[in-house]
Amino acid sequence: KAPANDAFIKKWSAYAKAKNIPGHKDKPLTNDPMEATNIGVYMWKQAVEKAKSFDVAKVTAAMAGQTFTAPSGITSKMDEKNHHLHKAVFIGEVKADGQFNVVWKTKGPIKAQPWSPFIAGNDKKKDEPALMADKKM
Repeated sequence: KAPANDAFIKKWSAYAKAKNIPGHKDKPLTNDPMEATNIGVYMWKQAVEKAKSFDVAKVTAAMAGQTFTAPSGITSKMDEKNHHLHKAVFIGEVKADGQFNVVWKTKGPIKAQPWSPFIAGNDKKKDEPALMADKKM
């Protein structure tokens, strides 16, 4: 439980009820994609402020290493090299009401691993993208 999370849920509930959002009218729910979007928008905002520009290349460069504490109280980090998100992991079981009971979670964010080691050929892929200047178009 985090006070910011309670406030976020309260705001979302009021919005969902006011807008009659299907499936959320009586019991508005939040989920991981909502949190991920929240993190992404705020990290983008921070990167724009750091870059002092809306220029895509400058904002992309400024995105590296950004951190943001979501309403849940958990801080996520954008990888400096591959721009994948380091995020906490939760394992849960679904309850009868559709909510989750968390049965295990990491102590903090897990470093992003963009290529699964369990898929053949991924061992030859680089974790970081080639620079645009290095690519032939």
